[in-house]
Amino acid sequence: MNARLPLKTSGLAVAGLLAAGSPSAQAQTELTMYYPVAVGGALTEVIDGLVADFEAEHPDIAVDAIYAGNYDDTRVRAMSAVEAGDAPQLSVMFSIDLYELIEQDVIVPFDDLIETDEEREWLDGFYPALMENGRLDGQTYGIPFQRSTIVFYWNKDAFAAAGLDPDTPPETWEEMAEMAAAVREASGGEQWGVMVPSTGYPYWMFQAFAFQNGHRLMSDDGTEVYFDDPAAIEALEYWVSLAAEHDAMPSGTIEWGTLRQNFIEQSTAMMWHSTGNLTAVRGEAGFDFGVAMLPMNTQRGSPTGGGNFYLFKDASEDEQRAAMTFIRWMTAPERAAAWSMETGYMGVSPAAYETEALRDYVEAFPPAAVARDQLEHATAELATYQGGRVRRVLDNAVQAALTGQMSPEEALAQAQAEADAALRRYARSR
Repeated sequence: MNARLPLKTSGLAVAGLLAAGSPSAQAQTELTMYYPVAVGGALTEVIDGLVADFEAEHPDIAVDAIYAGNYDDTRVRAMSAVEAGDAPQLSVMFSIDLYELIEQDVIVPFDDLIETDEEREWLDGFYPALMENGRLDGQTYGIPFQRSTIVFYWNKDAFAAAGLDPDTPPETWEEMAEMAAAVREASGGEQWGVMVPSTGYPYWMFQAFAFQNGHRLMSDDGTEVYFDDPAAIEALEYWVSLAAEHDAMPSGTIEWGTLRQNFIEQSTAMMWHSTGNLTAVRGEAGFDFGVAMLPMNTQRGSPTGGGNFYLFKDASEDEQRAAMTFIRWMTAPERAAAWSMETGYMGVSPAAYETEALRDYVEAFPPAAVARDQLEHATAELATYQGGRVRRVLDNAVQAALTGQMSPEEALAQAQAEADAALRRYARSR
């Protein structure tokens, strides 16, 4: 695979700009949508193009996309708007915001708006693994859109320079540590073997390690977590060992926001990152690179990630139906396919990968299928009641272990105690 092949795009942004300049009927229903921009790439241009195309086809609906920062910023701004009596009609927010949004009673299930067999078929047409974070008690509250898994990127040139097979990524934790150490040694200490980000979303990366060690961190109902399980401790010990024992990864924390650039600049030969970076890496890398599923210990695995569409309760019935019209349009197979090619996020339905455009794209650029194929080994992203507090204590534990302030066992025991305190009032009778 040549990372420098010209980027094949769908022309969405150009078409959107043309459509934006065309005359249209007076909009009858105005929608406000908060949207997160959390990963590199010109996502705002793509979304603006899509919105313009939709409005050209639906002149009775206007959509105002408000770019609100990262996922946490988007949630805060949307909730502030609700409290101020100016709630949006729809938003793309973290799939793991589900419990908080339900607890605050600000969203409605899509099931309440389903009226036809065609609409039900649409609702049931997404990958099941992507729906795990969007459903609760038999109701669907979140529709997948900006969705990802963590994938493994490697520099084939760096592998060759270290005497490794450039076309063979590590399959296991042991192989990753060995290959990363080999790259570090072959470069004379000039290049790191592997980097796993530990700011931004440390819990997400840790969840991958834990799941690869056969362990799920939370209950299905969002009321319990299992951070101090021996399998979780072993997973964090391995992550720490990449720096402390193998000298294959920098000690301390590694920044989420700059890791892609570290990979592009060849500061590291391998990285774990969102598939949402795939198109940007393809466009910027000056070397041959590969993309694979994450390495395993007892099993393969990655949590899903990214954002879902939500419908807000304060919207009128007409606004909710207009919002669902927009969401259905945005997630239609041809749009999901184009979105995947433009950004690197996955197509959210099997039908998206059956389109001619995405089928041809995957054939020419096989890494585009890795995140989809990894769904077979995926688990729901860490989501609980009091989710912000629970993720924060786990983030702190991961960073405390990586910086040497606490042992993995001590850090996770503390995180467990703090999470238990946060979740105590949500425990269901057993």
